[in-house]
Amino acid sequence: MLRIDCPYCGKRDHEEFSYFGDATKPYPGLEVENHDAWVDTVYTRNNPRGIHTEFWQHTLGCRRWLVVKRHTVTHDIESVIPASERTLP
Repeated sequence: MLRIDCPYCGKRDHEEFSYFGDATKPYPGLEVENHDAWVDTVYTRNNPRGIHTEFWQHTLGCRRWLVVKRHTVTHDIESVIPASERTLP
């Protein structure tokens, strides 16, 4: 069973959370000319095998956004941090 250790609420079943995509991508500005970049950021996805950094929201708990480092095959969770602490490489 996949359990996520929310920094605010403690360990919870993954069913309390919603997955929101790749947390390694930088988001483009909101200017109109960035429309294609937004489409790419939101809809173009890799399907990595191994450790991946993802956005999750604790939708049935504190509603906070989190960054979860998870192995996509074993579902082992390496780390969970508040999304506000995310740093891009």
